Amino acid sequence: MKPMIYTSPYAWIFWIVFTLVYLPEFGLIGRSRPPAGDPVDRGSMLVIMIAAWIGYPIAFSLAKSEHFHLSHEKFWFFLGLGLLVSGSLLRRHCWRLLGPFFTGNVRIQPGQRVIQQGPYRLVRHPSYSGGMLMHIGCGLALTNWMAALVLFVTTGLGYLYRVQVEERALIEGLGEEYRAYTQRTKRFVPYVI
Repeated sequence: MKPMIYTSPYAWIFWIVFTLVYLPEFGLIGRSRPPAGDPVDRGSMLVIMIAAWIGYPIAFSLAKSEHFHLSHEKFWFFLGLGLLVSGSLLRRHCWRLLGPFFTGNVRIQPGQRVIQQGPYRLVRHPSYSGGMLMHIGCGLALTNWMAALVLFVTTGLGYLYRVQVEERALIEGLGEEYRAYTQRTKRFVPYVI
């Protein structure tokens, strides 16, 4: 049986959604170049990109296999697309809330402050939560639970590294205000983690 993302009309639906969701991400990456000699980012954008470069080919290969296939594939396909779009919308909301302080590379800018409204009231990195939702959603849309797991693990590890780098920079740059913020919020999921 051919996977849904390789059959019409589902392939069209998947690739249109995938393109619309990831195109702005590629734009952000294209604008994300740390200044020469700036050690703050510590290659964290590259780590996230490598994680995706590893995870996505594996996930799409797994989707072609009958192993790890999810039954009720239409349910998982549309749930996956819903998570993909929801994660993307959460990221766009974070971009708007942070305004010029949202960058693809880690850096502290003059006038930067701790944002604590919207999803930032509950979690420190809702944009990364949205990114992980996008990756899990893509894996589920492939109707293969192993593909979803591979994307979650590979990109999750990339985000974990990024968060370590980013929080160190924010504590250095924003001081006690950010340190206090870390004491009352979780990183990715409200009240959990």
